Amino acid sequence: MFTNTLKYSKLIKEEAQRLGFMFCGISKAQFLEDEAPRMENWLKEGFHGRMSYMENHFDKRLDPRKLVEGARSVISLGLNYYTEALQEDSGSPKISKYAYGADYHDIIKSKLKELLNIISENIGDVGGRAFVDSAPVLDRAWAKRSGLGWIGKNSNLINKRSGSFFFLAELIIDLELEYDTPLSKDHCGTCTRCIDACPTDAIIAPQVVDGSRCISYLTIELKDELPSEFKGKMDNWMFGCDVCQDVCPWNRFSTLHNEAAFSPHPALLEMSKTDWDEMTEEVFGKVFKGSAVKRTKFSGLKRNIDFLKSTEKAPLLKKGS
Repeated sequence: MFTNTLKYSKLIKEEAQRLGFMFCGISKAQFLEDEAPRMENWLKEGFHGRMSYMENHFDKRLDPRKLVEGARSVISLGLNYYTEALQEDSGSPKISKYAYGADYHDIIKSKLKELLNIISENIGDVGGRAFVDSAPVLDRAWAKRSGLGWIGKNSNLINKRSGSFFFLAELIIDLELEYDTPLSKDHCGTCTRCIDACPTDAIIAPQVVDGSRCISYLTIELKDELPSEFKGKMDNWMFGCDVCQDVCPWNRFSTLHNEAAFSPHPALLEMSKTDWDEMTEEVFGKVFKGSAVKRTKFSGLKRNIDFLKSTEKAPLLKKGS
């Protein structure tokens, strides 16, 4: 049995690499004892903002065996999305790198299903489920347990060799495997670049992010009007935000992704500030066909763009003001 766990784990990691995943780590499916009080305090402080769904399925978020019957292993995977492509007009409202191309949910889910099929074909009757950022699974906690990296001060998972520009996903299966060892410490040291650079002061302490102040939350998750307190503090982001990753020293090791589906629509990079200001729903549909940006809808993106425009004539507020 011991030999089989090694053999099966090796097979899974090799196939994950063949499918294009940058990382694959494996941990034992069990209760996340350390994360329980942290998550409870985070919710109690209201740092989830209007994301009320974060309050649901608290027990399932902490124990994968409540999500998958008989779960024995959590396979954590990372898929690179780093690109050096930039929007041509530096004055255009900005979009996070992860949303340049096709919706990562669809791309990764397809790869996970294929990996699950490979496991069943080569090992036997293995039960499990694939998860891509749309179920009560604490991705970063499992990735950390699987030895893929450490949690940075900006609460992102950071890998020493590749930085943090990658998506996380999981397969939770009912098969015992060889488990990887978490890193013994983080490697952020005394660096506070992400905390210092956050335009809205959302990183209130190392590894503690007030989600209700995060630009990604404000431009994507929040469905109401953007709070006036953030006028002049959005750093021209209309969908998501990369600031805390862009300033992270570990991302100097980021390498270009090789996933064709993540290549940006040409028009996305070519659009000028005026093009964005005057964007129609028809243009939105063409540029963001099959994109994660569809999540905020045309009305949401226009709301964000209009909010940025409304602050153009106002003096830029300094951080902390």
